[in-house]
Amino acid sequence: MAHAAPTTLAERNPLLVALGISLGAAISLGLSRFSYALLLPPMRDDLAWSYLLAGGMNTANAFGYFLGALVTPTLMRRFGAQTALIGGALLTALFMLLSGFVVDASLLLTQRVLAGVASAFIFISGGVLAARLGGLHPRRAGFLIGLYYGGTGFGIVFAALLVPAAIDAAAAQGSAHAWQWAWLALGALCLLMTVAMGPPARSIDGAPSASAAGAKDGFRVRDFAFGLAGYFMFGVGYIGYMTFVIALLREQGMQQTAITVFYACLGLAVVASSRIWAGMLDRFKGGQPLAILNALLAAATLLPVLSHAPVAVFASGILFGAVFLSVVASTTALVRHNLPPQSWSAGISGFTTVFAFGQIVGPTIVGWISDAAGGLERGLMFSAGALLLGALLASRQQALAGTH
Repeated sequence: MAHAAPTTLAERNPLLVALGISLGAAISLGLSRFSYALLLPPMRDDLAWSYLLAGGMNTANAFGYFLGALVTPTLMRRFGAQTALIGGALLTALFMLLSGFVVDASLLLTQRVLAGVASAFIFISGGVLAARLGGLHPRRAGFLIGLYYGGTGFGIVFAALLVPAAIDAAAAQGSAHAWQWAWLALGALCLLMTVAMGPPARSIDGAPSASAAGAKDGFRVRDFAFGLAGYFMFGVGYIGYMTFVIALLREQGMQQTAITVFYACLGLAVVASSRIWAGMLDRFKGGQPLAILNALLAAATLLPVLSHAPVAVFASGILFGAVFLSVVASTTALVRHNLPPQSWSAGISGFTTVFAFGQIVGPTIVGWISDAAGGLERGLMFSAGALLLGALLASRQQALAGTH
């Protein structure tokens, strides 16, 4: 029997569609969250923040993300994944633009909460669309899912290039708060990416599932307890590195040009990670990928603590970038391997919720530790310990009987 010819863009060109929706991950994490590592040092210097308050900004963002993760499944059931994706991207852009007009810490904290809520809409709905795209192309599912999450790397690279340039331009104009120009530039870039993301996203079936009402029945926390615990510790551990590593490198005397190259290399490694780990995500149905990747992240986090040598520092950034978003992809793959399609939304949302809760804990603890004796290096040692614990927990996660 002849097979029906592909009719949608998602069927004809899954690579192009995966790249298109990966702009959602670029907005949600690369621009909205991880650009803050570049903004933290100038904002802290200008506004006289402690590391506790500086870390609290990303805690606020993670708290908003946690709230958004709780709401997103209902949002998708009512309006569909595409609406959640595009609407979340527009809101994220708006809240980032607003950061360019305020200096009060309480207002900035509020902005970070709201941006976190909106970015959860993007990231979860985009993950569901990526999983559905993978379902259309089972042999390439691991690569396509990884490519979506790897889109965060595009956002990191753009932020690495855009933030210093915007701050330098503002300083040349004598701006009192040069970092505000960077927020405005990032918000404008988010708007452009949202426009580009629309057509690829609409080519995937993102309509609410007819069996959505019973979807929660397929996802049981006890079945994924070790995977969820390992992912929680990932949230606690990785965010300390991504919040404070730039501040650490500045403390160690690295020049701005080298920092820009470092962060751009980290972002490019994120993009490449979709290819590096695709085979492992397709092969293993239990918690093995989550365990391996957490352990590698722990090693990457320790490198700039153990050595200030440029080779060690750049190796840390490249290894971290090549791994950390693949941890997120590994949980989507775990859900896809072990649950029926109608339960994917509930499963991805469950993992995202514990991930978000871990991110609430991480920046504040690392900031608090860093304000005491030992500074940022001791704070990152805590992050590495959390990642190692996450690896041990994830290694206990087994595939479910009768996996899909």
